[in-house]
Amino acid sequence: MGSVIKSFSVGNGDTCYIKHGSDNFSIIDCNLVDGRKEEIVDELERESREKAITRFISTHPDEDHIHGLPYLDDRLRIVNFYCVKNEATEAEETESFRRYCELRDSDKAFYLTEGCSRRWMNRDDDEKKYGSSGINILWPKPGNAHFKEALKKASEGSSPNNISPIVTYSLENGVRAVWMGDLESDFMSKIEDDVALKPFDILFAPHHGRSSGRPPKSWMEKMDPGLVVIGEADSDVLDYYRGYVHICQNTAKDIAFQCEAGYVHVYAENPYAIDGLDDLGRGPFMDLSYVGSLRTKG
Repeated sequence: MGSVIKSFSVGNGDTCYIKHGSDNFSIIDCNLVDGRKEEIVDELERESREKAITRFISTHPDEDHIHGLPYLDDRLRIVNFYCVKNEATEAEETESFRRYCELRDSDKAFYLTEGCSRRWMNRDDDEKKYGSSGINILWPKPGNAHFKEALKKASEGSSPNNISPIVTYSLENGVRAVWMGDLESDFMSKIEDDVALKPFDILFAPHHGRSSGRPPKSWMEKMDPGLVVIGEADSDVLDYYRGYVHICQNTAKDIAFQCEAGYVHVYAENPYAIDGLDDLGRGPFMDLSYVGSLRTKG
């Protein structure tokens, strides 16, 4: 069965979900800006209603990745909270950070490490009742010295950017997508020999598309993304990933990806033209305009 990935336009932050073809629903980060929080959570609630397993994946506890978490948790009652095991602190704790810590340190938490396995995340149960979500983790390696240093800095109140995991999603014979939170370029250079990268169809650009988060050349060559989604950082700090097909959320606003065997069909809130995608003449989807279709590597 096919699936849908949707990335909301929430300013300089991230809110994304995957409506899996199996009985799973995954939310990746949240930045519930005041003008849209009810609308977005209404959609998350509606789209996840018929799914048995809902999980929230938190890449790291920066405010622009957890803003509005109390509202989301109160509405959806998060029972599966995925994050990297950490002791991050803030000098001035926000309400969202306090809720993050409550969930992180509770029995609802599942800690992400390279190659971790869990029922319905990336393996079926014995009865194959709910199916796998197709989510896998390429990073972190808990014993890595650079990762340990990033954890230490976060525990001392410094930026938690580099504790972000590398999260992948794949559909059988279809899309392969990857999220990297706010990993920074210099950190990625330090760990490039420790991450087993492979080709992807969609790369959600780290650090909202900033130049400071562009993956090293060797990473880009290994991933060879068919489409790069560039976030809503200020235009003067964005990297436009020259040489790669890309879509900018600053202009496109909400973006949806309808995934099926062999293709990803791309839709945007604002009309958007992209050279490098196939035009299959499809109509609107989820009240979004058709942009084009990407033939997948799977």
